[in-house]
Amino acid sequence: MDIGASLKAVRNSKGLSQRELAKRAGVTNSTISMIEKNSVSPSVSSLKKVLSGLPMSLVDFFSMENTLTSESKIVYRNDELLDIGDGNVDYKLVGKDYPDRAMSVISETYPPGSDTGEEMLKHEGEEAAVVIEGKLELTVGDEVFTLEVGDSYYFNSEIPHRFRNPFTDKCRLVSATTPANF
Repeated sequence: MDIGASLKAVRNSKGLSQRELAKRAGVTNSTISMIEKNSVSPSVSSLKKVLSGLPMSLVDFFSMENTLTSESKIVYRNDELLDIGDGNVDYKLVGKDYPDRAMSVISETYPPGSDTGEEMLKHEGEEAAVVIEGKLELTVGDEVFTLEVGDSYYFNSEIPHRFRNPFTDKCRLVSATTPANF
């Protein structure tokens, strides 16, 4: 593993300058620069200190796929989407192996009569989607909405919510959530 190139790739993926990472980690800017240029080989404790500014563990750093140091995958074919459904609703995650995903993009299919359960969902972040086939019933807080093809939603996920398809045709939508929970 090229520690210098990997550190630089992770730092860039987090949008940090060498100076900002050094400040966060409590080391000098030249320390970051020398590690990234492979001028020095950091001790485990030094590397751990530098990674604390990201934050990232040594295990995560050394088990990273080479996707950060090479070109990231751009296209995901239908058969490459990760099925994260629960048997009731079909969820397929786009970009399952994309490094440091900031959002989850999901292709969702709700068969007739399906729903996310009686208990309302509630979690950190935001959700948005566009209905591309059928109809969907969306409950957010005390409000209930019926969405049809072309309709969309965007809301704070900390508000209790639920998705249902009480209709006779399947519903398909493409959604995005933050943070990347899946």
